[in-house]
Amino acid sequence: MKPKLKWGILATGGIAKKFALGVAASRTGVVVAAGSRTEESARRFAGEHRIPRAHGSYEALLADPEVAAVYVATPHPGHLEWVLKAAEAGKHILCEKPLGMSRAEGARMIDAARRHGVFLMEAFMYRCHAQTLKIAELVRDGALGRVGLVQAAFGINRPFDPKSRLWARELGGGGILDVGCYPVSLSRLVAGAAAGKAFLDPVEVTGAGLAHPETGVDVYTAATLRFETGMIAQVSAGIGLQQDNSARIYGTKGWLHVPWPWKPTRNGDADARIWLHREGAAAPEEIVLPFAGDEYALEADVVAEAIAAGRVEAAPMSWADTLGNLDTLDRWRSAAGVAY
Repeated sequence: MKPKLKWGILATGGIAKKFALGVAASRTGVVVAAGSRTEESARRFAGEHRIPRAHGSYEALLADPEVAAVYVATPHPGHLEWVLKAAEAGKHILCEKPLGMSRAEGARMIDAARRHGVFLMEAFMYRCHAQTLKIAELVRDGALGRVGLVQAAFGINRPFDPKSRLWARELGGGGILDVGCYPVSLSRLVAGAAAGKAFLDPVEVTGAGLAHPETGVDVYTAATLRFETGMIAQVSAGIGLQQDNSARIYGTKGWLHVPWPWKPTRNGDADARIWLHREGAAAPEEIVLPFAGDEYALEADVVAEAIAAGRVEAAPMSWADTLGNLDTLDRWRSAAGVAY
């Protein structure tokens, strides 16, 4: 039996709790330490998740010799600093999406991981689920014919709170960075699969949106991505407008409906279900992907297996894929008039 990867969790907010539960349910990992900005919050988090050690600073977590890999769960602007410091400390890294506030930041982090020989992956947990692999397979194998259009949305409706990171410009708030990265990443994945590649970047990005009058963050936005193959993606995101958070992929021989693209298990242990509407068929074909683990557990396993194999990146979200996604988000923000 292979030894389990020893994780440290850097920051103790909501997403860190989800990842801690995921690691606990994984085949390959165990959380051995948690780090927060105060001893109190670190101890509270460690107690809730039965983690043996709590550190009252991020520096102390990175200095912990038992920690082999860290999950960086700070708000977006903290990713650059703590990924760079983790790489310098020789720790393998899984960083919550988006990896950086811009492509330039992402490139700096990837360069640091390369120089220090450590693993680094941007945490898009849905990319590690069998449903996402099945979508790419169906597109790649021509089940839909030539893909012409993708429609994907991720929008939530949160009340305005200037103290919340979602609404704070200085914390990278707004819909594009927080949730828009999901439909962009899926659209690029589909475009790549249709072209026989891992991903494809758009040649043109146009967009528009509504900025909050007080903080300037994007409340809701939409963008059109045009690819060299002729495929078009219509993506939308928001923090102040609930959307259906689904995806549809249209081709010349049929279309695919993905009702839960971002959380296939629906926050539980549900089987994933997608519907293939073939041209001329009387009814859609239901494709069921049996429950095989929580998305965060699957993500932790992907990281551990890559590290055990001596790799510094992993296929679900390679370094080149991350940089392409960040570049597209940069262009979307520019088109929508959102600046940080």
